[in-house]
Amino acid sequence: MGKLELLLDSITDARENVLGRIVICGSHGGLYPAAIASTTGVRAAVFNDAGMGFENAGVGGVIALDRVGMAAAAVDCASCHIGSAKDAYENGVISFANETAVGIGVEIGQTANAAMDIMKTAPQPIQNLDPIVEARQVFRMPALKQDIQLLDSASLVGVEDIGKIVVTGSHGGLIGGNPDRALKAKARIAVFNDAGFGKDDIGVSRLPALELKGVAAVTIDCMTARIGDAASALETGIISAANPLAELFGAKTGRALKDWFTALA
Repeated sequence: MGKLELLLDSITDARENVLGRIVICGSHGGLYPAAIASTTGVRAAVFNDAGMGFENAGVGGVIALDRVGMAAAAVDCASCHIGSAKDAYENGVISFANETAVGIGVEIGQTANAAMDIMKTAPQPIQNLDPIVEARQVFRMPALKQDIQLLDSASLVGVEDIGKIVVTGSHGGLIGGNPDRALKAKARIAVFNDAGFGKDDIGVSRLPALELKGVAAVTIDCMTARIGDAASALETGIISAANPLAELFGAKTGRALKDWFTALA
């Protein structure tokens, strides 16, 4: 791997060092990660398809990047761990590519490292996607005494979320396999997208790590809500996995997330 290529377990780690580079990241290929890749000056990128999911949201950002001329693709979540750029580079298999990427030779079924090599010929986009600025909202359920924090990315979690109910649009995989990155604050309840579970069920690996930290955590089925969209998770999400602490609070597989929150009251 040369100086042009870069591996990032999360595109939210992108800094000035990404400008003009080809990035393989462990993030899902939804709109929020794509906007970060675009606005930080990435030249071309490979994401995780997160099981494609509801309305193909797992590659929605890959599609959107075509509008600004960025070559982008996604790897099959079953071929490598979401949240691990190294595994994506070593084992990832391309499951989706936008037209810009296809135009320079990226193909479905290619290895991620082969696609990355091809992307060296990609042009630098001359436009950027608009940044997503309204990624945090507060939702009030009359039955609950506590507001629900809706965060389209878990990267937005901060000390202000300690002890709160946090619904994120992020995948439920440990970033880089690191339990310390499970959540930035000790929320009361944390919700993620299962990203199609993926290789070794990595898409729900935050749940046991958060159990050890005293956080009740669940994932919602990627086919029931758009990944990267916390409001969608709350509105239509169905629980697909729960840690033991969440189960003590009544969470169970197959239960609507909103119904569970209503019952908590």
